[in-house]
Amino acid sequence: MEHIKEVVVVEGRADTTRLKQWFDVDTLETNGSALTEDMLTQIETLNATRGVIVLTDPDFSGEQIRKKITERVPSVKHAFITKKEARPKHQGSLGVEHASREVLQSALMEVMTPDRHKETQIPDEWLWEEGLLAGNGAKWRRQRLGEKLHIGYTNGKQLKKRLAMFQITPEEFKQTMKEIGEEWHGK
Repeated sequence: MEHIKEVVVVEGRADTTRLKQWFDVDTLETNGSALTEDMLTQIETLNATRGVIVLTDPDFSGEQIRKKITERVPSVKHAFITKKEARPKHQGSLGVEHASREVLQSALMEVMTPDRHKETQIPDEWLWEEGLLAGNGAKWRRQRLGEKLHIGYTNGKQLKKRLAMFQITPEEFKQTMKEIGEEWHGK
């Protein structure tokens, strides 16, 4: 069983159960989006002592939890899974608890630490030229960009901020967009 040094912040007990099925890991459950002041203080302390990885569901609530934690503790790490990877086999809401071992292992190995004070190196013109902000397939391109760079999905308005936060270089951006363009044309 693979040991994870950092404490993984998840939304609920089912997420903890899923992670402990395959990993030697300590988790902190937010119980949904109800982040209390006490819990944020705990996350601060845990991050200073062991490190924290935020692994929330790929939905609005999960993004809100990430945002609150990152505002309070900017140096936390983030692991992302896609909506497709979080879908249950049968009816039900998507979530970390439905992800496979391989998906979770990959997400946890690809953790990213954002730098909120870093200015983006990606010019606005590039975002427009690559069709990420408007037009046919813009949402799909942003989804694929988030998946390939392991920075999660974001809307067009937040994209530049997310690229800066995760310090995506112009080279990484161009190479990834080239791959996405090849996928788009192969559809």
